[in-house]
Amino acid sequence: MTDLLKKTCESCEEGRGHLMANEIEELMPQIPGWEFEGYHHLAKTFQFKNFKEGLLFVNKVGALAEEEGHHPNLFLNYTSVRVTLYTHSLDGVSQNDFIMAAKIDAIVR
Repeated sequence: MTDLLKKTCESCEEGRGHLMANEIEELMPQIPGWEFEGYHHLAKTFQFKNFKEGLLFVNKVGALAEEEGHHPNLFLNYTSVRVTLYTHSLDGVSQNDFIMAAKIDAIVR
């Protein structure tokens, strides 16, 4: 279990900056399989046996997002779900995105 799993998402105030490259590099090893794309967001595709399993995953992620107050973009396909995370108010990645990524990974373990 990573330290990220023990944390909860905090409110992001406008005017507060997104994480810098060195901070992102330090956190990436804690969320294996996730990519930092376009210097903007975290992304990962999860594979499932069928649509029903993918939909169940989406619903679990949705419940987590409501609980944490931090909402990912979810793209459901027949046997996969693509998740992207970034902090909209900062237009970049914050610690909340890493917390959510770790917690989303825990759902499929």
